[in-house]
Amino acid sequence: MEEGRSGQDKFKDMNFYIKKLDVYIAKKFILTFFVALLLIIGIVIIFDISEKIDYFVKNEAPLRAIIFDYYLNFIPYFVNMFSPLFVFITVIFFTSRMAANSEIIAIMAGGVSYNRMMVPYMASALLIALLSLGLNLYVIPRSNATRVEFEAQYIKRHNDFDLQDIHYQISPGQFVYIQSFSRWNNTAYRFTMEDIKDNRLVRKVSAETAVWDSTMDGWHLRRVFVRNYSEGLEDKVEFAPQVDTVIALKIKDLFNNEKTVEALTIKQLNELIATQKLRGDANVMYAQIEKHRRWALPFSALVLTIIGVTLSAKKRRGGIGWNIGIGIALAFSYILFLRFSEMFVYTNTLPPGIALWIPNLLYAIIAAALYRYAPK
Repeated sequence: MEEGRSGQDKFKDMNFYIKKLDVYIAKKFILTFFVALLLIIGIVIIFDISEKIDYFVKNEAPLRAIIFDYYLNFIPYFVNMFSPLFVFITVIFFTSRMAANSEIIAIMAGGVSYNRMMVPYMASALLIALLSLGLNLYVIPRSNATRVEFEAQYIKRHNDFDLQDIHYQISPGQFVYIQSFSRWNNTAYRFTMEDIKDNRLVRKVSAETAVWDSTMDGWHLRRVFVRNYSEGLEDKVEFAPQVDTVIALKIKDLFNNEKTVEALTIKQLNELIATQKLRGDANVMYAQIEKHRRWALPFSALVLTIIGVTLSAKKRRGGIGWNIGIGIALAFSYILFLRFSEMFVYTNTLPPGIALWIPNLLYAIIAAALYRYAPK
């Protein structure tokens, strides 16, 4: 009975020790992550202010708008973009310190396996991943909309509103070309619409201007030439001083590009993807890339945490500085690779659902290899 009670007491003591260890590691992880976040955000904001102060003064941006419309919405955007870097640096920094202080050796000597030690790391990484995913899906799109609107009004004034050389597919076989578009008066200049059937141009509508009318949800075409192409027959050309038309093209469609999709909610993204697929619009890739990026980026926290622990859990020559240097290089390589993987979509080499997940898959393989040969 004495030995039985003694064994139970040892089990309780071990269980209590592991729980304390879980809290200790998770607390270090989360606190270090947010401290690093605050420090880097502070530095980035200072540099951003110094870069944009001339625009704020020149365009008379109100102080309240600078703080609440721009920087308050810039922070979640920046945090999300560089969250893999923050997670990696956090893990490597405090794990290297634990290794340097022989805490890792003490933990394992106390009967805790390497696999069990990873539990609080992965739980903390999962918490950060879910937080990042929530920001990606619900918070950042709305904050991006406010931030982009502020930039258009006070920073990129007169640049982002006038579009040049717009090519747009409004339905299968129907294409629109606009030489320039002014948002100031909602007017498209040198408007051309072409109908193509069986790889042959069958109809072409050319207008000097096309003015958007929100009341009729359509366009007023002025000085219009309509040419119908006939095989073996003379082409028929008609002229009209003005034609009112309703086509599957709205002003917002002209601005659906890489930047504007960042301000769409996940529901709006799905709706845009469905509409553009129906039209056969090549610009659908911007929305697809944004959608898959929002899902892929948060889960990098799990992969990079495993790599970070395996690289820094062992005491090595060079200490914390060497580990942090490796960590920053790997984290930046992940972010660059994620951006590079988008090129596979732009060149039609891979679909977005595969291309945007390649970095996670590749780094997961690296994490698995490092974890397998980590000292246990």
